[in-house]
Amino acid sequence: MSANLNKHLGTLSKRGRNRVLVGDLDYAGITGKLYTPAEGQGLPAVAFGHDWMHKIKDYHATLRHLASWGIVVVAPNSETGIFPDHRNLSADMESALQIAAGVKLGTGNITVSPGKLGMIGHGMGGGTAVLGAVDNPKVKAVAAIYPAVTAPSAVEAARSLDTPGLVIGSGRDDIFNAGNPAKLAYNWRGPVAFRAIDKGTQNSFSEDRFRKLAIGSGAFRTGPTEIARGLVTGFLLSTLAGESTYDDFTDPEAKAKKVESFTGDDLAERAGVTRDD
Repeated sequence: MSANLNKHLGTLSKRGRNRVLVGDLDYAGITGKLYTPAEGQGLPAVAFGHDWMHKIKDYHATLRHLASWGIVVVAPNSETGIFPDHRNLSADMESALQIAAGVKLGTGNITVSPGKLGMIGHGMGGGTAVLGAVDNPKVKAVAAIYPAVTAPSAVEAARSLDTPGLVIGSGRDDIFNAGNPAKLAYNWRGPVAFRAIDKGTQNSFSEDRFRKLAIGSGAFRTGPTEIARGLVTGFLLSTLAGESTYDDFTDPEAKAKKVESFTGDDLAERAGVTRDD
């Protein structure tokens, strides 16, 4: 019987108990932001990659959300122009993660465990998270939220990725989707869960409401975004923090309200491939 995520998803979709501190990565030579719970030892940490033509300020609530659940987030603010270098963003994410694991944060009362590191991202950043995890044994989990096409190809890179993964895609046709999340999940060599969120789209996840209104590309949707945050939080708490309460969030067949999971032939069909590909 498939696991049911409804018991915990509603809670994980809301802010956690931890007070959150926000700082700059500039002191370490990387432009970007750092989000941490106010205190904690041996915490999990993730590097976050932004989407094309976005900046970290467009994800402030999401990154605060993760930190409120005890997860340190380092978020480079590089490659924000119209012609980004995906390799460079991936490298900056790796560097930021190394910094987080190597120094005391806050006033010295926050430390990260070097064995609890992950890569996550949205759109373009979802693809660069995959690129940064390939052949990187320090990365223990990867979450790609509506991942987009990258060069080199994250879809191809996933063929050699054994790291546990979570891929989030749209629950309906998304005319603004710049990638094939299902194909990324289909190609993933290691254990992976693919979730499609009802009314969730790549373009609606970031928080830049005024920009979206100006270009008419779709509004920020609170419901699907909160669900995505909850799915990612549960996945990271299981894979990085080792909290067995949330192990169902790694189950490829787990079910939840307004969330559909795809595996096997269903995943292949959604990805637009045959099982022989």
